[in-house]
Amino acid sequence: MENTFTRSTSAERTRRTTVRAKIVSLLGPATIAGGVIWAILQPSRLTLLHPVGQGFWWLVFEPPLLVALAGVIFMAVVARPLLADLEEAHAASL
Repeated sequence: MENTFTRSTSAERTRRTTVRAKIVSLLGPATIAGGVIWAILQPSRLTLLHPVGQGFWWLVFEPPLLVALAGVIFMAVVARPLLADLEEAHAASL
């Protein structure tokens, strides 16, 4: 038995699930973009551009690069399993 209320509730639940999935899938790329924008706005932070007198660790651990790396790790480790769980929960609710 299906009526207007159950159809609208199901459509609203589907819309919320897709919005959540879109937000989760955009967090990683937004973080990477933030790191790249930071590197562009503050090139003095990137010692790779002027490595005179800098050690290896100073060159490797640069804040804008670490932010971009955090975005990549989030996409690979957190977002993919979370999106799979959201899809599974959505499929179970239908």
